[in-house]
Amino acid sequence: MAAHPLNAGRHGLRLAWPVLCLAAMASAHGASAVDLRVTGRITPDACHIELGHEGNVDHGKIPAHSLNADEFTVLPVKVLDLRVQCARPMLFALVGIDNRADSSSAPDYFYGLGRNIHVPEERLGSVALAYRNAVGDAQAMQVMASSDNGETWSQEPNAYPRAYMAFAPVGDRQPDFIGQLTVQVQVSTAINFSQYLTLDQEVPLDGAIVLDLRYL
Repeated sequence: MAAHPLNAGRHGLRLAWPVLCLAAMASAHGASAVDLRVTGRITPDACHIELGHEGNVDHGKIPAHSLNADEFTVLPVKVLDLRVQCARPMLFALVGIDNRADSSSAPDYFYGLGRNIHVPEERLGSVALAYRNAVGDAQAMQVMASSDNGETWSQEPNAYPRAYMAFAPVGDRQPDFIGQLTVQVQVSTAINFSQYLTLDQEVPLDGAIVLDLRYL
């Protein structure tokens, strides 16, 4: 016997309800997986270096007639405070890089003072650096120097161009790990013989030195 049309309709509705319910549940749950990302950066421990007076040594105006004709004129010594702060005790050295090396008469020992802007072949003089009164992590330090990129060391306060300068407790023969360093940078400037300079116009002194901190 054929089913009554109304009964067929009722059976059809009963079959549709489960399908609709499954579709609604799938929509509610959404995706079956989600991404999680973990990011960041591992940075190396580092040291921060600061130089007093923003690294500027200004000798002001120097009258030409006050210069020595047949010997270097030594200007008053200037002192800058240098500070190194490290994230943890580190082994490091300071290296002086001369940006006016072509104007130095002895580039292995002195930094250049620049050239006469009016007569470029004239060298104006020299600058010498030395480290004094070093204190590392609250104890007195001696200044060490190396001329072979840190292979060997000797006690030496004078910071010649390109030399590695480091610090160690008094009596030690090798640089030590330091977390905080304070030291005075002694800057000695000398102007060339005035007989070798053309000084009928104002001539600016132009020494430019980089103190580069390098990890050992």
